[in-house]
Amino acid sequence: MTDKIIPVVMAGGKGTRLWPLSRASAPKQFIQFVGEQTLFQSTLSRVSDKALYEAPVVITNEDFRFLVAEQARELGVKLSGILLEPAARNTAPAVAAAAAFAADKFGEDAVLQILASDHEITAGEDYFEAIRIARETALSGKLVTFGIKPTEPATGYGYIEIGEKLATGACEVKRFVEKPALPDAQKMVAAGGFAWNSGIFMFMAAQVLHEMSRFAPEVEKAARAAVATAASDLDFIRLDAEAFSASPDISVDYAIMERTANAAVVPSSFLWSDLGSWDAVWKLGARDDAGNVASGNATLVNTRNSLVMSRTSHLAVQGLEGVAVIASEDAVYVGRLEDSQQVGTLVKQLAAMKTTAALTETHPTSYRPWGGYTSILNGDRFQVKRLFVTPGKKLSLQKHHHRSEHWICVKGTAEVTVGEEVTIVRENESVYIPQGEVHRLANPGKIMLEMIEVQTGSYLGEDDIMRIVDEFGRN
Repeated sequence: MTDKIIPVVMAGGKGTRLWPLSRASAPKQFIQFVGEQTLFQSTLSRVSDKALYEAPVVITNEDFRFLVAEQARELGVKLSGILLEPAARNTAPAVAAAAAFAADKFGEDAVLQILASDHEITAGEDYFEAIRIARETALSGKLVTFGIKPTEPATGYGYIEIGEKLATGACEVKRFVEKPALPDAQKMVAAGGFAWNSGIFMFMAAQVLHEMSRFAPEVEKAARAAVATAASDLDFIRLDAEAFSASPDISVDYAIMERTANAAVVPSSFLWSDLGSWDAVWKLGARDDAGNVASGNATLVNTRNSLVMSRTSHLAVQGLEGVAVIASEDAVYVGRLEDSQQVGTLVKQLAAMKTTAALTETHPTSYRPWGGYTSILNGDRFQVKRLFVTPGKKLSLQKHHHRSEHWICVKGTAEVTVGEEVTIVRENESVYIPQGEVHRLANPGKIMLEMIEVQTGSYLGEDDIMRIVDEFGRN
């Protein structure tokens, strides 16, 4: 049993509305947009008060498991568990599985706070006062959602009509409103008594599972079975695939919040955004005197009210107003900020074409349990990568059938195994790995190791790896 709040961080989404930086394999929650942390790390930081919170539970999918573990490690945040969804089934099954897990670990009366990992929130006094009210309301048996005071007639959010005030300071929910057309949003904002639906929830584990059993019994049954037969794998908990996949694909709002008589809302005025568009990123950024938000390598001339972000090339923008110019390592997006809600439509078009589909799926930087790599240059029978290895980590002992590799150390110290020989490679030194030779790279130092890898051969795919020994249990 615990009297602290159990944070449940939902980190499995693969949204691409902030393309080209956000992609299916590296979505926005793991990307740094504003501030010095990624959105996921900022979420973990908001629940770091050990007097108020237990260690967080994170629910994500197989593809992001090492991103979750590594970004938590960077902050020094201990997690109560990383639950891996074997299939995408929307938010209701994820919440139900997290509730079943938390009930087993902390007790059925444990209070859960459900948090999206990709929201930008200013956690000041008003935020934590809303948390206090929500906790007290949840302990009374209510399913609590947080309603944000609208600052504009936004059409990208759902709305909640606020009812009578409860003794705890929360309010009853009159009704939920789907994402409205602009005239309807304007009417609601003008009338007052409506709040944006933030997607942040608080309730007791037993209470939400009880409501699931009433209104979405197949979800509750599948979640309990998936947790009961879950398997531990390193630092991860793999929910049973067959049981979890039997759950309907349905959101928490549709499954229970819009149907239960126990819904309550905490009207709140803290700064909140789901960062669902480049326009939202611009609104939250630090604007200069001309209303521009710029990051990375950028020069703006006679340009106003625009967002310019570059991860690589130097962007020079002249004579424009109200535009987004976003450059990743391998793609550039240019569009009007007022149209940025439609980026998803553009991404679907790119995904449908064989020549551009990869731009929506894979990111030039890929993360692994030992660190990761960035693809720098691809050519005929060669490619160049930047490897980065976390202190104390090592790659699998492996070999390649179709390629040889050259490693050049540019930062830190590397321990390199080639065949039976183990050598130390320091900055500005290199080593050659012949095709078919058993080899391994490790970082024995205290700082991040960075290597430039030049691959040459007839086939350079990532599946040309025969792992002989791997501390992460990969085949």
